[in-house]
Amino acid sequence: MKTFLILLRGINVGGKNKVPMAELRNCLEGLGFLDVSTFIASGNVVLTSDRTAVEVAAQIEAALPEAFKLDSELIKVLVLTRDQLQSVVDDRPEGFGDQPDKYHSDAIFLMGVTSAEVMPIFNPREGVDRVWPGDGVVYAERLSAQRTRSRLSAMMASPLYKSMTVRSWKTTVKLLEILRARGTSGER
Repeated sequence: MKTFLILLRGINVGGKNKVPMAELRNCLEGLGFLDVSTFIASGNVVLTSDRTAVEVAAQIEAALPEAFKLDSELIKVLVLTRDQLQSVVDDRPEGFGDQPDKYHSDAIFLMGVTSAEVMPIFNPREGVDRVWPGDGVVYAERLSAQRTRSRLSAMMASPLYKSMTVRSWKTTVKLLEILRARGTSGER
């Protein structure tokens, strides 16, 4: 059995694709997943399975549009092990996420695309935004005092945006704590 973090892209955003967390847990348990728990309503799930990460992602992606009223084109599933999420946290740029009062920091998780492919769609405003490529992730931060001047949201106009799911750095670190509490590193 392996413990996985499931990041769902496109649910409970802007009033679209509403998925109540209790119903999501029931749906996933009905698919045979064990120890299913959710963290906040933005599509973060931790579960245990004897299936591979690829099998877990495919099964959840197929089940969600059948179980909930969704715009299925927007929904994607990313499955990570604790080791993979640990690497995202360990490999962050120096100082990234360390000043939450000064910067708003996000981990932009990539689904089927590389950071080299997506970096050109970012148009950071000098002195406001900064972005760094990572392995399966783009690290992005903007100066909190000048958030309204940020150009990072311009990435949402790109078709590549459908292959990304964004989590705040605070949420990313909390999800790693949850996986650590489960006590298994999962599949590498």
